[in-house]
Amino acid sequence: MELSPFLFGLYKLAKYAIYPFTWLTLAVGAVTVLAFLPASPRRFRWIQILSVSACVVIFILGSPLIAGKFLGLVEGQAQPLDRSGSHQFDAIVVLGSGVQREGTLRPRTELSHASMRRTTCGSDLFREGWAPRLVLTGGDASIFGQGPKESVEMKKLALRLGVPEGAITVETRSRTTYENAVETRRMLGQASVLLVTSASHMPRALGLFRKQGLKPGGYPCGYLVQDRPGDWSGTSLDLIPSVGALTESTKAINELVGTVVYWIIGKI
Repeated sequence: MELSPFLFGLYKLAKYAIYPFTWLTLAVGAVTVLAFLPASPRRFRWIQILSVSACVVIFILGSPLIAGKFLGLVEGQAQPLDRSGSHQFDAIVVLGSGVQREGTLRPRTELSHASMRRTTCGSDLFREGWAPRLVLTGGDASIFGQGPKESVEMKKLALRLGVPEGAITVETRSRTTYENAVETRRMLGQASVLLVTSASHMPRALGLFRKQGLKPGGYPCGYLVQDRPGDWSGTSLDLIPSVGALTESTKAINELVGTVVYWIIGKI
């Protein structure tokens, strides 16, 4: 089912409910309100509970030690491409991951770091001969107004990387991973595709593409974690909370919750 602009906006808004920074903001905001109300044992108890909860979120999900292991569990599900065989796919499908609009400071529209990395990986695979066709997916994911289409910007990079224009197909309607899969199925049928996306995103994406009847192999790129959880070693400094670690935890939660939700509604 294609989401209307209104439902798509609700979908994007609902995702904020699973972000740890949202939890911190709500907890700190509630503590601030309670601190200015007349004192009472009950309100003081709630201030204690909310303050401790905020600290737990910061020191657990914001710890590089824990966040790295958490995200590593997600990225570890994405198996690297077996390069020992000679299998060729019908197409390489690269999933978009956002663009950054031009503005009064940024002189032109640019791909997000993840979109750039994925497009580079897909272009490399095309030049290596894994498929005769490069499919770039992603439309305008703006909630308000109109913005650039991800796949169009990705095509510009692929051309600069040496992929012939005749070998590139752009899909400009999709805004979510599920819609990526639906539109790819509509374009290619039950084709064998080599799916290119970020390592943390790969398990969910593969499930969605398989559900659509496609035959996907995976090429995870853009790993954020260096080692698997059992092999990872750090220092005492990794116990200090950081913004980067909170971001890693957020990515892991986003993928896990997204996978569960898609499974519940029958999309995976």
